[in-house]
Amino acid sequence: MKTVYVRTVLCILTRLFLLLLAYGEDAVDSAKRNPNELFTIEGKASVPGMKASEWIPATKILIDGGTYQGFLKSDGSFQLFVPTGSYVIDLTHPALDFEPQRVDVNSKGNKRARKLNNIQPNAVSHLTYPLRFKPKGQMNYFQKREEFRIIDILKSPMVIMMVLPIVFLVLIPKLINTDDPEIKKEMQSLNLMNPKQDMPDLSEMVTNLFGGGAPPQKKKEKAVKGKKK
Repeated sequence: MKTVYVRTVLCILTRLFLLLLAYGEDAVDSAKRNPNELFTIEGKASVPGMKASEWIPATKILIDGGTYQGFLKSDGSFQLFVPTGSYVIDLTHPALDFEPQRVDVNSKGNKRARKLNNIQPNAVSHLTYPLRFKPKGQMNYFQKREEFRIIDILKSPMVIMMVLPIVFLVLIPKLINTDDPEIKKEMQSLNLMNPKQDMPDLSEMVTNLFGGGAPPQKKKEKAVKGKKK
């Protein structure tokens, strides 16, 4: 029993010694490492269907919106020397739209590339390293002018307010069975069968507006009164 106990104690002590030794080496390495040490971020950009001389001279590399800047080599590759941290790498071109990428550099110089997600920063989508950039489309600096469409006019609230009552006036009489005597009585009681009974004539209204004269009905009434006298 004593031998088993001694073996377990020795095993535990050896493991603790190895852990302390490994931790001490890491501490020494971190102490020796220069806090201003720079690490290299590598990548390459390519534009299918275009010659390198057509787009590389006008392309610029921006890190964190311009904190660091760089340029592409003749083959489209680049190297950026930065300290530890998390950086947003973006390529700018007057006519090409590149998608930015994020690169994390730790104190040991390890790099991890992932997609830039400003809406959900905690959502991690890994990318290949060294970085690879391809344009997702052409830059558009102008808003496309809206074309004239009849559907947009029909969707207008004013048009809907004008058209719907007319549609109801046309369709409702067709949907109602006017031959039914009870419906006829109800319509007569509501004066729906004689809509022009108390409505002024449109032609008379137009002549009154543009002619400036009195309504012809009043003249007739005056003439009748004169005869009675």
